[in-house]
Amino acid sequence: MNLTGIISISGKPGLFKVVAQGKNNIIVESLIDGKRSPAYSSDRISALEDISIYTIEDDFPLKEVFALIFKKENGGAAPSHKESLATLEAYLKDILPTYDSERVYPSDMKKVFQWYNLLQKADILKLEEDAPEKEGDAPKQEGDKAPAKKATATKKATPAKSAAAKKPASTAAKKASTAAKGGAKKSSSAKTASAKKG
Repeated sequence: MNLTGIISISGKPGLFKVVAQGKNNIIVESLIDGKRSPAYSSDRISALEDISIYTIEDDFPLKEVFALIFKKENGGAAPSHKESLATLEAYLKDILPTYDSERVYPSDMKKVFQWYNLLQKADILKLEEDAPEKEGDAPKQEGDKAPAKKATATKKATPAKSAAAKKPASTAAKKASTAAKGGAKKSSSAKTASAKKG
């Protein structure tokens, strides 16, 4: 599940894809209406690949939560974020039994489902890691792609806690994820990841 370049901006609805970098900003495209606009270093930006959900054990990367939903729904849409809280809680508990119900607030939970459905509708969610990761695939040349992505997923589980670093979005340069992480403070994203609602 590759979420590189997908960000949330505090105070703006939906999700955005980083498409370019300007002198003092980054250019983003809304996943809701496709409109492009600039995002500045003063904006509170959070990269989805750096967000995690609190569990009673270690933080669980948001992209892995999305992967669990994707598998459960066979690539289809998840329940709407407008469903009752009881419905969303039961669903999350089913796919991630260890999630911390005391630290994952209702508003955070709703964002998980809202964001998943936005990404699913935009055809961005793909389980790219799964195919090459079967046992016995190691000798194949194509197997090299999976370890690279797997390493990223493992790496992001802990860095999510430091998503509060304040760096100008403009210094994000060529990596969309770095750009996104740059302007971030703590997101209004699902308390998913230490990114707390700004």
